[in-house]
Amino acid sequence: MSGLIEGLPDAVALRCLAWVPFYLHPKLELVSHSWRSALRSPELFKARQELGSSEDLLCVCAFEPENSWQLYDPLRDLWITLPVLPSRVRHLAHFGVVSTAGKLFVLGGCSDAVDPLTGDQDGSFATNEVWSYDPVIWQWAPCASMLVPRTMFACCVLNGKIVVAGGFTSCRKSISQAEIYDPEKDVWISIPDLHCTHNSACSGVVINGKVHVLHKGLSTVQVLENVRPGWTVSDCGWLQGPMAVVKGALFVMSHGIIFKQNGEARKVVVSASEFRRRIGFAMIGLGDEIYVIGGVIGPDRWNRDIKPLSDVDVLTIGSERPTWRQVAPMTRCRGTILGCTQLRI
Repeated sequence: MSGLIEGLPDAVALRCLAWVPFYLHPKLELVSHSWRSALRSPELFKARQELGSSEDLLCVCAFEPENSWQLYDPLRDLWITLPVLPSRVRHLAHFGVVSTAGKLFVLGGCSDAVDPLTGDQDGSFATNEVWSYDPVIWQWAPCASMLVPRTMFACCVLNGKIVVAGGFTSCRKSISQAEIYDPEKDVWISIPDLHCTHNSACSGVVINGKVHVLHKGLSTVQVLENVRPGWTVSDCGWLQGPMAVVKGALFVMSHGIIFKQNGEARKVVVSASEFRRRIGFAMIGLGDEIYVIGGVIGPDRWNRDIKPLSDVDVLTIGSERPTWRQVAPMTRCRGTILGCTQLRI
């Protein structure tokens, strides 16, 4: 990284580059080999954190095209396409996705394609593989595999580490096992099992520094604050439906309405009736806004066609009157959203 900017020490030049928006990095890499090395260095990532120039982006994977991901930059309203996930599993779905330490992680999942390990074609296998994407070097890399293959499971970040729990195994049997991953050590260890399982998909959200695991169709929530002593069970009476956490508060879309869920109490925020015909979309919080991304419309009794969407609708809830607006649609991905998470870089 010697001689980045003439007349400046490299340490100072690196801090200057740290202020450049992420979407411009590919163009800056063309300046010289030194700039390319600097832009792909861990030191730049650390400098962005120290200077407060880190950016919050959305990572999205949809049904089409296969195993493809895009990043959304909300400040510039643009989409960036990532390299295709190099997994041998075709049509990967029902996986876990989170981000921590500046990287995107894709964990487990299943497929209706051929199992690359056994050649089975019954569409019932799950995988324990884990991939990370480093946006600094624009590359995917395999990580240590989970201890248990799983799909349709809860996946969250707690204190910088990844917690997975529940879901189904390759034999479509619901499981209670839970485990935690340390991204610095690239190691998985078992943690106490969930208290109960249910023959349905489960999901997880982090609120007030605690992991909350919800099974579809159950009112009980299993909560983890510390690995020891393990999970506690609470009947929160939460609504069922797509969820998003915005500044520590939980929002749920149910029956065409977005509610703010506060413990067992709930408050109507705004109508979302336009999404009642839209299925398979993602709902996620970013800043003081809720993003509703992609999905499909149809079929219904009037129209048998299925229309895959690339639309992105945003609800601003930081003001007294919540308002909807549309932003730039996905430029490559469309249809059912398979994974969505926030990434800080």
